[in-house]
Amino acid sequence: MRIIGLSVALVLLLAGCSSNWGWYVVNPMTDAGSSNLSFLLSGLGSTILLSITAISISVVVGLLIALPGLSTNRTLRSINRVYVEFVRAIPILVLILWVYYGLPQVADVAINVFWAGVIALALSDSAFQAEIFRAGIQSIDKGQYEASHSVSLSYSDTMRFVILPQAIKRILPALGNQLVYMLKMSSLVSVIGMPELTRKANELVVTEYRPLEIYTILVLEYLVLILIVSAAMRWLERRMQADERQ
Repeated sequence: MRIIGLSVALVLLLAGCSSNWGWYVVNPMTDAGSSNLSFLLSGLGSTILLSITAISISVVVGLLIALPGLSTNRTLRSINRVYVEFVRAIPILVLILWVYYGLPQVADVAINVFWAGVIALALSDSAFQAEIFRAGIQSIDKGQYEASHSVSLSYSDTMRFVILPQAIKRILPALGNQLVYMLKMSSLVSVIGMPELTRKANELVVTEYRPLEIYTILVLEYLVLILIVSAAMRWLERRMQADERQ
């Protein structure tokens, strides 16, 4: 609430900066301004849903891609390396456009803007997630594997009950950074018509002709959202560290 209050105060402060600036367009004290703010905020749900869905998929895919990279088999390691390098080399905006316009022709499937955005964001992020998981798993002491083997745990059980719980605690800050990154990159899905925060701002600019004021509110929206997510991730880190000490 403190962050939101500071953001509102900043908007009101800016409202008096210049008579040439039309802050009335986002003034919550007027019916028109309140309506415009509601319109801008209506894209918040789509931004959050898009980001959470995409990062959930990318975490799963990233883990599946990371495991071959840990194998002693050269072919499996090559599959991991080729995937990671190939996906990371493609700009995310280009990937969004290709998935939305190209994938339906290649795969002969219908796809809406939401799932096109999810697929593109998840695919792009999965390469980074794979490297995060690989580094986290490799940071676990080899003795953990030997101890698991000595009590007859299978490879999958070793990963599930011994290695991954420890690795996730170590890579949690990196996973949090990727969630913040995903929230910001979701704005690029506006180019294919996804009605998220940036798209709503673009539509309002077309009707109100006040880009400075409207995009300032957009900046504040992302600022508040990302600060809240960052605070939540720091709380989760502290909670996991406290549980580990007990």
